[in-house]
Amino acid sequence: MAQSSVKVAIQKFGNFLSSMVLPNIGAFIAWGLITALFIPDGIIPNEELAKLVDPMVKYLLPLLIGYTGGKLIHDQRGGVVGAIATIGVIVGAPDTPMFLGAMIMGPLGAYVIKKFDQLIDGKIRTGFEMLVNNFSAGILGGLMAILSFLAVGPAVDGFTQVLVLGVDWLVGAGLLPLTSILIEPAKILFLNNAINHGVLSPIGLEQVQNAGKSVLFLLEANPGPGLGVLLAFSLFGKGTAKQSAPGAGIIHFLGGIHEIYFPYVLMRPMLFIAVILGGMSGVFTLVLLGGGLVAPSSPGSIIAITAVTPPQTMAYVANYSAVIVATIVSFIVSGIVLKSGKQSDEDIDEATKKMEEMKGKKSSVSGAVSSGANQSTAEKGVMPEDVEKIVFACDAGMGSSAMGASLLRKKVKEAELDVEVTNTSISNLPSDAQVVITQEELTPRAKNKLPNAYHISVDNFLSSPEYDNLIDSLRSGVSEELADLVEDSQQEVTEPDPGHGDDDDLLLEENIFIGQEFDTKEEAIRFAGEALVKAGYVEESYVEAMIERDNMTSTYMGNNVAIPHGTEDAKKAVRKSGFTVVQVPNGVDFDGEDTKLIFGIAGKDGTHLEILSGIAVICSEMENIEQMVQAKTAKELKDIINSK
Repeated sequence: MAQSSVKVAIQKFGNFLSSMVLPNIGAFIAWGLITALFIPDGIIPNEELAKLVDPMVKYLLPLLIGYTGGKLIHDQRGGVVGAIATIGVIVGAPDTPMFLGAMIMGPLGAYVIKKFDQLIDGKIRTGFEMLVNNFSAGILGGLMAILSFLAVGPAVDGFTQVLVLGVDWLVGAGLLPLTSILIEPAKILFLNNAINHGVLSPIGLEQVQNAGKSVLFLLEANPGPGLGVLLAFSLFGKGTAKQSAPGAGIIHFLGGIHEIYFPYVLMRPMLFIAVILGGMSGVFTLVLLGGGLVAPSSPGSIIAITAVTPPQTMAYVANYSAVIVATIVSFIVSGIVLKSGKQSDEDIDEATKKMEEMKGKKSSVSGAVSSGANQSTAEKGVMPEDVEKIVFACDAGMGSSAMGASLLRKKVKEAELDVEVTNTSISNLPSDAQVVITQEELTPRAKNKLPNAYHISVDNFLSSPEYDNLIDSLRSGVSEELADLVEDSQQEVTEPDPGHGDDDDLLLEENIFIGQEFDTKEEAIRFAGEALVKAGYVEESYVEAMIERDNMTSTYMGNNVAIPHGTEDAKKAVRKSGFTVVQVPNGVDFDGEDTKLIFGIAGKDGTHLEILSGIAVICSEMENIEQMVQAKTAKELKDIINSK
C-alpha cells in the first residue's frame, strides 16, 4: 500500500512537471530549429538570425515554463506572478538556462498569491477589488522575484552544475547506458515524466548551450526498444496481440506514442529485459558515435527526432544507428521470450486494463491494442482513482454546461465530496480536467481536445442518471488526502458583480412570455432572441447565432426545457447578461422532444451564472416544470423561479 502511494505521488509529480513543459514544446522545437539552422556550424549560418538563440533559451523558454506552472496552480493570476518570480531566477543565474528554476519559482509564486487570495476572500470592500488584486500581484510577485534572484537562482545554478558534472562523469566512465535500467521500466510504470522533464531535459539544454547537442534527449525518446517488442509480436505473437502489433508499431514509430507498446510488455513481464537491453544498446551507440539532439523530441517519433538532429551527417548516422541497434537488440530478446513461453489471446486486453489501472486514467491509445470484446470498456475508459476536477463542456460554455455543472455541484456538495465542478467551452477545456461531461453529439470533439480525460456522454443535462453513477464512483474513489487541494477551488458560479446589476436586472417580468405557440423550433428560438434584443441584452446578430448554435447541437436540455443561446463567437454581441422565458403550454418540437419552457440566454462575464444555476436546480424537478407551464401570468412564473 505504501509503495502504491509512493508510485502515485511520483506519477502526479511527473505529470505536473510534464504539464509545465509539454504545452511549450513548440517553443523548444522552434529554438532547436533556429539553433540548428543559423549558428556558425549550422545548415545556413547567419550571424544576425543566430542572435535569437541565446534570448530564447535564457528568457523565453524559462518564462513560458514559469507562467505555465503558475497557471496550473492559480489560473491566469498565478501564471502572471509565476512569470514575475521566474525572471528573478533567470537574472540570478545568467550563465545557466533556468528551466529547473522556472519549474520551482513558477508554481511557488502562484501558490503564494493563491494563499493570499484565499486569506482576503470576502474581506475587500466593494470598489477596491481591482486595486487590491493588481497591487497584491505586483508586490508579492516582486518579492518572489527578489527572493529568487538572491537565493534560488544561485542555488539552482549550483545544483545544475553538479548534475551536469555527474552526467559528464557517467559518459566519461562509459556508464551512461546503465541509466536504461531505470528509464525503460519507469516509462512503462508511468514514472518517466518525473525523470524526463524534471532532470534530463533541463540538463540536456545546459549541455546544448556548451556542446550544441545532448545525448540525454534520446535516453527516453528512442523508439527502438518499443519497436523491437512490437515487431517480435508481429512475427511470433498469437491472437489479438499479433493482429494489433503491426498497427501499434506504426503509431509508435511514426506517431511517437510510446504508451502503445506498454501493454505488450506488461503481458509478458520478461520483456522488461528486452526493453532494458534495447535501451542500453541504443545509449551505448549514441555515446560511441557521438549522437544527440539540439532540443527535446516530443513526441518520441522518428520524425520529431529527425527534426531536432544537429545538421551534420555523422549526427544523423549516430541517431539513426542508435534507433536501429536498440530495435534489433529488443527484437531478438523479445523473440526469445515469446518463443519460449505460452501466450493467450486475451492477454492483451488484460494487460491494457492493467496499464490503465496503473496509470490511473484512460489510455488514449488503448483502443488500438484492445480486442473487440474489450472495446466498449476501452471507449469509456477507467475512472481516475483520485478525482479532483470535473468539467462540463458545451460549445459556448455559458448555457447547458453551466446548468449541468450547477446540478452536479449540488449533488457533490450533498455527498460531502471535495471535488471541483466547473464548466467551460470545449475549445477552452483545461488540461487538468480529469472527468469531462458533454452532450452526446459533442463528446467526439471533447475527446479530440482532451483524449486522456475520462469522458461521460449525456443526452439530458437536467436529469441524467450518469450524475448519480458518477457520485457513487466518487464516493468510493476520492481520497480524503486530496481534500485540501480543492478546498478553496474557485467555483464557476459566483456572486453577481455589483457593477453589472442584480438578479432583478437579469430576469424582468416584461421578458417573460406566457401562452405562446410556435410551429417550429426556429420560430421559437427567433422569438426568444428578438426578446433579448428588444430588452437591450444583445445585438441583432445574436439571434442568428442562437439558430446556428442549436443547429450545431440541440439546446434541448430535457424535462421539456430548452435553453437557446449564441455560439462562442457570438459572445461579443452580448451587451449585458439577461434572460427571457417563453412558456409554450402546447409544446414545440425540438428535434423530436416536446419543449414547453424556453429560457433564452445572454451571458457576459459570468454574471448570469448564479441565476442560471438556480434555474437548473428548479428544472431538474418535473413538479416545478409543471407549475411553470401552468402559470397564468409572468409574475406568477417569476415568483415560482424566485421561490425555489
